Amino acid sequence: MDIKEIQHLIKFVAKSGASEVKLEMEDIKITIKTGKGEHSSETTIVQALPSAPIAATPVVSEQPAAAPPVEKPASENDNYVTIKSPIIGTFYRKPSPDKSNFVEVGSTIGEGDVLCVVEAMKLFNEIESEVSGTIVKILVDDSSPVEFDQPLFLVDPS
Repeated sequence: MDIKEIQHLIKFVAKSGASEVKLEMEDIKITIKTGKGEHSSETTIVQALPSAPIAATPVVSEQPAAAPPVEKPASENDNYVTIKSPIIGTFYRKPSPDKSNFVEVGSTIGEGDVLCVVEAMKLFNEIESEVSGTIVKILVDDSSPVEFDQPLFLVDPS
């Protein structure tokens, strides 16, 4: 793993909102810890091979923490709340292939209810609702790739 891949991984974790990620391969161990609501992240890299050790590297990010996944859209759907993906990954509507979908159009949801999962680097991240209401539209197909800040659901908060 070269330095550019490590830097890309650090940026990805910082944008994802995860508080800690550990990656272990045959010859390298990486732990990335980010402070929630802070502007810093700490990265520890341990090289197992004695030939080329890499020292622990603190990283300070100038970017603010990831934007909240719930925002009001500026379109004709002004009365709806858009729930957006907080990370890059693959969108799944159900917890496993043999289970039912988390939500359907018309489902009533509350704050903290799991709406879907987004898989990133073989980690399944549950996306929870920050609003109560009714699902009006599901904007992404199951098993589709999603980008950071991509709209996933429209919710009627009334």
